[in-house]
Amino acid sequence: MKQIRTRKFPLEILLLLFLITWMTGCESYDEQKAKLKDTPDRGTIYVSADESFKPIIDSEVQVYVSQHPNTRIIVTYKPEAECLKDMAVDSVRMIIATRGFSKDEENFMVDSMKVAPEQMVVARDAIAVIINPKSPDSLFTMDEIRQILTGTYPKDLVPVFDNTKETSTIRFVIDSVLHGQSLTPKAKAALSSPGVIEYISRNANAIGFIGVSWIGDKDDTMQIHFLKKVKIAQLESVNIPGNYILPVQANIYLRRYPMIRDVTYILKENYKGLGHGFANFLSGEKGQLIFKRAYLVPAKQDFKVRAVRMNE
Repeated sequence: MKQIRTRKFPLEILLLLFLITWMTGCESYDEQKAKLKDTPDRGTIYVSADESFKPIIDSEVQVYVSQHPNTRIIVTYKPEAECLKDMAVDSVRMIIATRGFSKDEENFMVDSMKVAPEQMVVARDAIAVIINPKSPDSLFTMDEIRQILTGTYPKDLVPVFDNTKETSTIRFVIDSVLHGQSLTPKAKAALSSPGVIEYISRNANAIGFIGVSWIGDKDDTMQIHFLKKVKIAQLESVNIPGNYILPVQANIYLRRYPMIRDVTYILKENYKGLGHGFANFLSGEKGQLIFKRAYLVPAKQDFKVRAVRMNE
């Protein structure tokens, strides 16, 4: 009878195989544990969002949580520059701002945080120009806006922002309107977008710059209250000289309004957790409808413009 000879493995190889199996098992267990604790239907995430978008993001969160009652989405609103710094903060899983990450920022998150970030433009917003109801001027060209911002406008009009540094509105004004020119030292800083509205309502020689989501929704009771205090100025159309328009949806969608910016999310999540659930909601039909109802322009759904006759 033939004997079957068994091959003996050295003890070192057996130990190495055991360690590899044990480490792989632990990693899989941790991943499974995270997924069980955090899914699109349950869990808690922390989000840093640009203060300019507070009204609309509050609405998005409210609807998502009402449909997924075992979730908590804790949003901290701050200047955009502070939000973007949170790309380096582990506990913050999503950032909502007017721009996505750069290549250097992506490399940092991949190398240092071991996460492959995702980004998407989900809506388009506009910067509204607001004036005191007693102001004699309500129509402005972009050249006049630049003169106001640099302090060379012939009339004494003081620009007012939610801050004079680190906000998305300031960054847009300096990069896209002034093209690197210096903002006038006369510019005033309020503590928030509602603070800008209050300042304009009390000062006839002031002109404010805020996100349209704070003042464009005529169905929102808070914004109706704001519109009793200030007036939205009209800016000259990009493609129809001499035509002055408001930052309404059709003008944002057709890019006729001269100061338009994106609403972008940055997601730092390696598995399909609550962050992915909320991100999919923002870009999906329900989230896009909320943007539309808030008088922003959805970026991921079709937007139809119909001709209507307005009665004066």
